[in-house]
Amino acid sequence: MDDSSEISFDFNFWKRIIFIFVFFTITPVALFSSVLSLITVTKDNNEIIQNNLIIDPKPGVKVYASLPSDNSFISNEVVIQDARPLILKDLLMSYNSPLSEYSELLVKTSDKYGFDWKILTAIALKESGACRVIPENSHNCWGWGIHSEGTLMFDNYEEAIETVSKGLKQNYIDKGYVSVEDIMKKYANPNSTTWADGVNYYIEKLK
Repeated sequence: MDDSSEISFDFNFWKRIIFIFVFFTITPVALFSSVLSLITVTKDNNEIIQNNLIIDPKPGVKVYASLPSDNSFISNEVVIQDARPLILKDLLMSYNSPLSEYSELLVKTSDKYGFDWKILTAIALKESGACRVIPENSHNCWGWGIHSEGTLMFDNYEEAIETVSKGLKQNYIDKGYVSVEDIMKKYANPNSTTWADGVNYYIEKLK
């Protein structure tokens, strides 16, 4: 090998050494500077956003993020609404019945005396079309106490609902008249068939 080849070899060797030294010296410094700059910029932006929007909102600027509450919690409470009055009211309104305003009371009173909530309204629908055809000012939608000697009158629908419900409980259900067919034997006529059919028809509409 001649002298020129040795010189060229030495030059290339030291050139590589210098390049490697420079690379491993500058690269960590550059990376550190980049990370430091990124942290500084992010911190400044957060402070600007917080100071300008959260603490001191400007006109025309809408901030949708809410600050966290000190008393944050997750509730698993479920509120269940009784659908029966709504079902009852929808049906009674379809018949333009004044009883539609008493749907909740009809359900509560039926529950109070322990019988099916649908029966009271079904009887009223069968007897009077849910109060559309009743003696004037009687509030008697159930044909309750109506006979040849006169008609039982109530001062209002609340009184009528309470009286009829209590009567069904004491004079029928407690004495073994449980089904619609059983109630019909005493309520209407022992030989009747259409009364029970009619009441059952309206009960089905409430299911």
